[in-house]
Amino acid sequence: MDWRQGDQEIHQKLKTPTILYWNRKWVNSSAIGLLIFFSFSCATYYQVNSEFNQDFESGSIEAAKKILDQNKKQARKKAQFLYFANQGVVNTMLGNYEKSNEWLEKAYLFGEDYQKNYANIAASFLVNPTTITYQGEDHEQLLLLYYKALNYLKLNDYSAALVECRRLNLRLNELSDKYKGDKKYKRDAFVNNLMGIIYEASGDVNNAFIAYRNALTIYQDDYQELFGLEVPLQLKHDLLRTAYLNGFDTELDFYERQFDLRYNPKSANSEELVFFWHNGLGPVKDEWSVNFTAMDGGDGFVTFVNDEYDFSFPYQISSSDEKSQLTDLRFFRVAFPKYQDRGAYFNRAVLEAGNQRYNLQLGEDVNAIAHKTLDERMIQEFGKGLLRAATKKAVEAAIRGSQSDSDEKQSKEEQQEEAIREGLSFLMGVVNAATEKADTRNWQTIPHSIYYSRVPMSVGVNQVSLKTIGPRGSTAVTDFTFEVSRNETVFHMYHSLETER
Repeated sequence: MDWRQGDQEIHQKLKTPTILYWNRKWVNSSAIGLLIFFSFSCATYYQVNSEFNQDFESGSIEAAKKILDQNKKQARKKAQFLYFANQGVVNTMLGNYEKSNEWLEKAYLFGEDYQKNYANIAASFLVNPTTITYQGEDHEQLLLLYYKALNYLKLNDYSAALVECRRLNLRLNELSDKYKGDKKYKRDAFVNNLMGIIYEASGDVNNAFIAYRNALTIYQDDYQELFGLEVPLQLKHDLLRTAYLNGFDTELDFYERQFDLRYNPKSANSEELVFFWHNGLGPVKDEWSVNFTAMDGGDGFVTFVNDEYDFSFPYQISSSDEKSQLTDLRFFRVAFPKYQDRGAYFNRAVLEAGNQRYNLQLGEDVNAIAHKTLDERMIQEFGKGLLRAATKKAVEAAIRGSQSDSDEKQSKEEQQEEAIREGLSFLMGVVNAATEKADTRNWQTIPHSIYYSRVPMSVGVNQVSLKTIGPRGSTAVTDFTFEVSRNETVFHMYHSLETER
């Protein structure tokens, strides 16, 4: 006897149609195939770009740039903001400042011109958030202009750097308008500090004083509480100096008493180096998932509950049928983004020049700001994730439809139709589970933290050493040579890529 015939007889005795048997075999095979297919799409953005990340993190910047140049398709995909931004960083590190600014400007204009694609937004509720074009986090948008300003400073183009200052100011105003209320990242102290540094270098000491004063206020009112970051000592000295240069005697006296410092005009130097040290690498986005139970919340609501994290989110439904579908399904798995820290290997650094040492001071904790910006919108992320899960599950329920209480009362055709519905609903469940994915895209070549310091220079050639200090006092030394003209402020940025992981 043919084995297929035997199977058919067995299933006939069980009053299960042959097509149902074969349908289930097809469903099982399809489910396995779908799981295998979608397993390749579950990688995070960091993992997808592992080759580039390995080269960049190891300091092989030329190789990292080559990978970007060869992967031009990324410039046309939904993460093109990150492609442009990464091109900007690698070109800055290679000294291609003009080319870097071209890429950074593309990223900036992309963020400015970003238009919501409502078809993609709708698709995100049936698939996942990666169907939406990535436009950059708030702090990433600011860092674009920070890099542009540094590039112009390296090119000795102060007027262009000041343009970036004005754009930074506009971005900061937008951020302040976007987030109302206290205890939010809506003002950036380091950006204001940078604006002061650029204004002063260009000779505009009045606007420099205003920018320094704004930076001081934000460090004191926001940064100390949000990030545990104190006012840099360098900023205090810069504020005292510009108050003196502007002839603001009242303000000078006020800040001298506040800082417990005395300004000595003889300490001013006409030639200076402003050194920015980028330490480590910022966090990468990963994902975590939470299981929710759908419960009847009454009055037209279903409540999604997770006891482990003490989460409770009401979800308004449009009909009793929809409520029944959601509460019958009970369990929902929802994926959310989270940051995975890479940690900076070096914990501090000093600059040595002319037998003097100058401590580099923490001006911006990029890592902490990244966490804060994500935390501030997690309620929104939860809402979107639950809506996405509910939409997917409702589609499953709609495909499955109503079922008869007894297979024996059904005709063979009805059993076949129900088997098909069950199979499609099961496959939809497999697809829904496999495509449930958080958006793990973020700018992963930015530093963990930014330090800075001023160093007095002499006219002519100057030798400066950067000494970075790591665990148990381990050190690394990098030497630099700067040629300085009379009354010139020179700028430099150096990125230590070493991380703890």
